[in-house]
Amino acid sequence: MTPQKIRPVRYFVSLATAMLLFANVAQAGPPLICHSFEIGQAKSLPLASHGWNLSGSENYDTKNLAGDTLEILKPDTPVLVRMETLRRATLYARRDPVAAKELLARLHARATAAESAGHPDALAWFDAGYLVETYKQWLGQNLPHMTDGMRMYPNPATGVDGYAMVKKAIALRGDDAEMEFAAALITLPGPREDHAQHAQKAIAGAKADALLTQNLATHFVGPKDVTVSEMLAKNSASK
Repeated sequence: MTPQKIRPVRYFVSLATAMLLFANVAQAGPPLICHSFEIGQAKSLPLASHGWNLSGSENYDTKNLAGDTLEILKPDTPVLVRMETLRRATLYARRDPVAAKELLARLHARATAAESAGHPDALAWFDAGYLVETYKQWLGQNLPHMTDGMRMYPNPATGVDGYAMVKKAIALRGDDAEMEFAAALITLPGPREDHAQHAQKAIAGAKADALLTQNLATHFVGPKDVTVSEMLAKNSASK
């Protein structure tokens, strides 16, 4: 086999190895909630904490949650910013069941309205589906050492398949590594084959997306604390 052929083979073997590590080892806690997503200087909802718990210093009025969130989720807003914004929105939504229901209803209505008009909107379906799956990991969940003492309001997303909406968004959007990253996080508990496919596409696309690479590195680690960013660097060196 010539050197020109060996390098691509090595790259894809390394990529497959990274994908398998990505699929099996994740940071502890609800993956859509526990750790913030790096969005650089992009605008999102105000939040003093970078983790899953509100710091207590926030004086945000949750009556504005739906309107403020929709204002941020414009057509030119990157997917990673959408993910972090919906994560923050979910943290606030746990305190206000009326706001939680309103936000979910408005995002779903936006997606279905575009669909009915004959102009299906990938980002609208992504936002609705991703919020559903984020709600499922946090609203109404009694998680030891995380939600102790929090009020347990009903989850308005119960019984809704948000992952199906995200898959619909990916099909409409086409090649989008950040959406694949979101889908990989959603499918960490399974289905395993779906998760592996999403993870592979996210890692493959990260070589052209520095911010995605950073988020992969902070949300997933390999054995002996080998980060995904280090695995990606090795992949690039193998090309």
